[in-house]
Amino acid sequence: MLLNKDDVLTFLPHRDPFLFIDSVEELIVPQELTEQTPPYKMNQMVGGKSVCHFKVRKELTVLEGHFPGNPILPGVVQVEMMAQASSFLVLKVTDEPLEKIKLEVALMGVDRAKFRKPIVPEMDLVINATLVKIRGPVMAYDCEIIHQGEVMSECHVLASLKFV
Repeated sequence: MLLNKDDVLTFLPHRDPFLFIDSVEELIVPQELTEQTPPYKMNQMVGGKSVCHFKVRKELTVLEGHFPGNPILPGVVQVEMMAQASSFLVLKVTDEPLEKIKLEVALMGVDRAKFRKPIVPEMDLVINATLVKIRGPVMAYDCEIIHQGEVMSECHVLASLKFV
């Protein structure tokens, strides 16, 4: 594990009940950067990937109303989870300590969202976010949520990330 829950809370501005990352397992840089020493330039990170984890706890507030007696994690929460996972790759472009990093994060768009199988309580999820394009502070990611090797949902996320 690269970042635990406390580290995630230090980095992301989100809080319960709208925090959907428990840990960051890995930040993978593009192959051509593996021989270089970080920090990298953001435009070099295309092809990089963050790998995060979230356990769907049955106590999640959102599950109480979606749906009583048959709880299913809403698609909008799954999209938010993938968007949150996309934020972590910027950690590879700074050598600042985690507690000094301040980001301004904004979700700008979502495309090609597909919800292939229902996500239910007690599932352990792996959230992958791969950077596919960057233009200034605007970044595009291909994201997926996986449970036991099976893709549960996926989408393309457009987000703005700026150091403040």
